[in-house]
Amino acid sequence: MSGHEQWTSVSLPYVTGEPGDAWAAEAKAQGGKGTQRLVTVSEQPAPEPVADALGLQPGEQAVLRSRVMLLDERPVELVDSYYPASIAHGTRLAEMSKIPGGAVAHLASLGHPPRRVVEDVTARLATSDEAQKFGLALPAAVVEIFRVILSDDDLPVEVSVMTSPAESRRLRYEITP
Repeated sequence: MSGHEQWTSVSLPYVTGEPGDAWAAEAKAQGGKGTQRLVTVSEQPAPEPVADALGLQPGEQAVLRSRVMLLDERPVELVDSYYPASIAHGTRLAEMSKIPGGAVAHLASLGHPPRRVVEDVTARLATSDEAQKFGLALPAAVVEIFRVILSDDDLPVEVSVMTSPAESRRLRYEITP
């Protein structure tokens, strides 16, 4: 997040299912303006790691919502969120428009409230496409979060792959035993 102090991201506001724009609130709390640009919404076969996480068969359809998160109009995160087509087809998740209250709240309204979240965090070198989108000089590091939201009976209802520049990025996890 070049030009900004260290940014601390907390996942909880994004996975509770509470209506609202968690990104706008997080950015505002840290003195910036957070917006997002919806790049594409499509129904397509889920990539292998996503299909595995969603419990889908190879080639089975998922709804993809691809977004760019902006901080003060600068791209700071690329987000691809996938939903099983059996849940998302014909809902707001499959529409090329922002979802009032957010996708997790919409999933809850469809009968799939969040019950458990699993995140895998990886640091790696940016691809040339990612470096171009973020305005980074190669080589540059990125942080990738692979988040799975599970509902009742451990049913996976969302997989999000989030990529952001590693520079000045810190992730915070709070665990209540």
